[in-house]
Amino acid sequence: MRPEPFRIEVEPARVDDMKRRLAATRWAPDFGNADWAYGVERGWLESMVDYWRDEFDWRAQEAAMNRLPHFRVAIDGVPIHFVHARGQGPSPRPLVLTHGWPWTFWDWKDVIPRLTDPAAFGGDPRQSFDVIVPSLPGFGFSTPLTTTGLEPRRIARLWVRLMRDVLGHARFGAVGGDWGAQITGELGIDHAAEVCGIYLTMPILPGVDGRFLPAEAYAADEQWMVARRDEALPLIASHIAVHMHDPQTLAYALADSPVGTAAWIWERRRAWSDCGGDVAGLFGRDFLCATASLYWLTNTIGSSLRIYKEAFNPTTTPAPRADLRVKTPVGLAIAPKELAYMPRAMAEERCDLRRWTLLPRGGHFAPAEQPEAIASDVRAFFGALEAW
Repeated sequence: MRPEPFRIEVEPARVDDMKRRLAATRWAPDFGNADWAYGVERGWLESMVDYWRDEFDWRAQEAAMNRLPHFRVAIDGVPIHFVHARGQGPSPRPLVLTHGWPWTFWDWKDVIPRLTDPAAFGGDPRQSFDVIVPSLPGFGFSTPLTTTGLEPRRIARLWVRLMRDVLGHARFGAVGGDWGAQITGELGIDHAAEVCGIYLTMPILPGVDGRFLPAEAYAADEQWMVARRDEALPLIASHIAVHMHDPQTLAYALADSPVGTAAWIWERRRAWSDCGGDVAGLFGRDFLCATASLYWLTNTIGSSLRIYKEAFNPTTTPAPRADLRVKTPVGLAIAPKELAYMPRAMAEERCDLRRWTLLPRGGHFAPAEQPEAIASDVRAFFGALEAW
């Protein structure tokens, strides 16, 4: 398996088609929805689409993405796109960063340079990493996906093949959020021979469903996690229900309409982040438009939804597992606007917990929301490990 260099070069006709569809949008009526109680408010969405159509420069975003080194490889018939950014320190260590939904590899863009070249940001050059950022199967440029059954445990096995067999790293570290946290957790459970430690920006481990843990499982000073978890439950119910049962039905509408894709993604960006309702102010309009464009231009919004079906509602009953204890050191970042949590006592039972960091700000997209805080904490966690 030899990785091939790759440049992001979306065909002009596809970009033109996206702009044409944006201009031809048939808008659904919206009323009594200034507080987004019924979903994305039309006035805000129209303003964002106007910017996306008339001012957003996909080619500028594409050029920025191409400043990173991109590659593609097929592993077990599954196409994998990945960024491979080399560290600038004296002895960089390999580190795989895994995104979730509705993330893309681009969510790590401001974390990557802080890990590859920490000295440029006031850090210790000895804490430099060779950073590998794969796109999940069926997301973005990891396409076309034609393999079913790719749930987090199988994706973790693909990541081991990528890191060990393709890139030649006998040992590596792993970081992830959202689905990336589940996949990274699987690496810590099944692949301790290759993985020296895992760091999660969503404090949940495989086999722990933080949505439904009883309040008494949390310590007194952790009851705020229960309150936030309960606040967040209505914000995640709709997409989980659709994605886990019939994602393909929704895919037809979203693949046809870039505005539909954007509304589905941007609502989650607003509801799941620490933005105070100003999602464009937090992420920037260009980043939001680039994210929606990555899904729509690659026609992968539909295949990206399937990970929920594979993980939560599989067609084949997974084999029972006797041991779900993480067998590597673990670091956890806990953001105040995350969607689900695990009590510290439970984390200490389930793994060798080395770092528990309460972030002062941030939500579900912590690497994109608070890149400096995440990068600094990742460097500190892995810098304290000896088993590389």
